[in-house]
Amino acid sequence: MLNEANTTFIIISTILVFFMTPGLAFFYGGLVSKKNVVNTMLSVFIICGLAVIIYIAFGYDLSFTGNLFGIVGKLQHPFLSGLDLSKVTLPKQGLDTGTYLSFQMMFALITPALFVGAIVGRMRFNYLLAFIVGWSILIYYPLVHMVWSPKGILANLGVLDFAGGTVVHINAGITALLLSLFLGKRLKRETSHYNLPWVLCGTAILWIGWYGFNAGSALGINGLAVNAFLVTTVAAAFAMLTWMGLDIYLSGKPSLVGVCTGALCGLVGITPAAGYVTSVGAVVIGFLCSLVSFVFVTYVKPKLSFDDPLDAFGCHGVSGIVGSVLTGVFATKAVNPTISENGLCYGGGWHLLGVQLLGTLATIGFVSLMCLLLIPALRLVIKMRVSQQEELIGLDRSEHGERADYLVDEQHTIERYPHEFRGQLERLTNKYN
Repeated sequence: MLNEANTTFIIISTILVFFMTPGLAFFYGGLVSKKNVVNTMLSVFIICGLAVIIYIAFGYDLSFTGNLFGIVGKLQHPFLSGLDLSKVTLPKQGLDTGTYLSFQMMFALITPALFVGAIVGRMRFNYLLAFIVGWSILIYYPLVHMVWSPKGILANLGVLDFAGGTVVHINAGITALLLSLFLGKRLKRETSHYNLPWVLCGTAILWIGWYGFNAGSALGINGLAVNAFLVTTVAAAFAMLTWMGLDIYLSGKPSLVGVCTGALCGLVGITPAAGYVTSVGAVVIGFLCSLVSFVFVTYVKPKLSFDDPLDAFGCHGVSGIVGSVLTGVFATKAVNPTISENGLCYGGGWHLLGVQLLGTLATIGFVSLMCLLLIPALRLVIKMRVSQQEELIGLDRSEHGERADYLVDEQHTIERYPHEFRGQLERLTNKYN
């Protein structure tokens, strides 16, 4: 029987998760240099269209319909043909297929958008679109099946991932790392940010949307959703303050970018654990995720050979790994009686921690293997990186013929406005350049 209260809750959660993708566009768009703002924001926002089409064509089936060796589902309802969307597929929660499908589809939107942060200013737009299609079919949908389908191989091993630590964040983080390695370093490292208020706005949108992400994964209005809401807030808050404290200790000044980055690390880290840990566990997870990501971004990354401009791996990959492993430490039946055993800190021994470590390593291995096959194969038919000239002038102009701020280019500005404004625009352009 359909539960109208739970259905309403999941629809609201679905809207919140969708809101995260344009929020991420603002977050990434504010962080990049002014010559790549349009390309970065479009690369994120276009996924709202592309990922929806792929999901209804193949995604739901490959994620949740049928089972092939516990790795992937079967394609039985292309473009949802023959699928009864009104059937109650989750009887315990009283949710029909259409509601659950829509909620899961939003995860398929935000996940590939995360690794855009690693490729800004260097990747051809057509390669990115083709890669997202192949990545979704070969990597994302099988991983969803393995972790969240009742017949999935990692689910049957007992791996806990409440809202996407492995499926979303480790997946996107490892993908970001490998894409950045294949792309190579930028010709010129840009250190200036286009718009810091956008960064704060994007962070706030992501934080709000994360409540749909985590609390919504309880799939109903219940105590588990309330707990997920609470620990999400606690972890993000503690991680934010941790990063700020480290900034002050090392540089003497707090930074807006650091505060926003820290909050996101806490949100990432609590995602796999939100339905299993108490607020105490959330404090520790938020602190450790922020600390480890800070150390990686500040000290480890500069010594490595990859170029991840917006730290997609440093935040989502590193904090996702830490959060996934720590779920095996702080998970407790007091929060979620459905889990088979307590974590290490609650007398459950080392078994659950070992399972979480195994699930984390399996995710890293699977994503790495498939990316190492997909990225070079796709490069054989589509050029991956823009030319040196295109990179130096910026992808906004070379890929899209647009600019975020037309006043920065005198000739381009004057051509876009009527003749009577030419003199005024010339004076403004001279003033601000």
